Amino acid sequence: MSEQKISFIKGGHGDIAVHDWSRDRPRFLALLVHGYGEHLGRYQYVARTLEAHGARVFGPDHLGHGLSQGERVLIEDYDAVVDDVHRVVEHFQRLHPDVPLVVIGHSMGGMIATRYTQRYREGIRALVLSGPLIGERTLISDLLDLPAIPNEPLDTAILSRDPAVGEAYQADPLVWHGPFKRPTLRAMQQILAKINAGPGFGALPTLWIHGDDDRLVLMAESQTAIDRLKGSDFDAMINPGGRHESFNETNKDQILKRVTDFIERVLG
Repeated sequence: MSEQKISFIKGGHGDIAVHDWSRDRPRFLALLVHGYGEHLGRYQYVARTLEAHGARVFGPDHLGHGLSQGERVLIEDYDAVVDDVHRVVEHFQRLHPDVPLVVIGHSMGGMIATRYTQRYREGIRALVLSGPLIGERTLISDLLDLPAIPNEPLDTAILSRDPAVGEAYQADPLVWHGPFKRPTLRAMQQILAKINAGPGFGALPTLWIHGDDDRLVLMAESQTAIDRLKGSDFDAMINPGGRHESFNETNKDQILKRVTDFIERVLG
């Protein structure tokens, strides 16, 4: 296995940390897009699994997240985050110009990955969405309607049935443990409206993964967008009893096998 490397690029609003699980002569490029308040360092197991199947795996810590610059979890324009993601992708596509790209996004990262796909569809071979924050999100509207956004710690038990996942999340100094910021919530509303307006995924091979006990990003709300956007090559894996972080669930090997089988089918 290769050594994970971290470098920095100039983003639209500050330096962006780029994680890279380097590999010589990759079969495909795997872009990982992380969720709200976390960072790509939490995706070591996913990256190593994809690497074992021939991928060069990479992705940024978003603005205000992880090792990147910016006020913590403050995002005022998600299309600017998509711009940062594209800067990272362009770097790796210059290194491997004829290698197919697979985009994999979780939670808020699924929202960013969806918007990225809408804007840069022609450069993508396949899309994987895990518990994506898309569709009509009542929690965002409810929080914005409050005079003050509550500073209530996340119940980490909702992340995974594996208690070690919640314990590691709680102890991680690069994870944000504070409240949502109002401008970030407004920006989420704005980008979700753009996503809902399309375009859809067309013939792009797409795999949607969701735990049916996800109490953070409700599956039914994500499905409203999935039904609107999905195209002619669509597959879904609903994980019975699964919570929010499918890639950290007790059956994560089964889930990741579904992902790698999907990629193998697409790549032929």
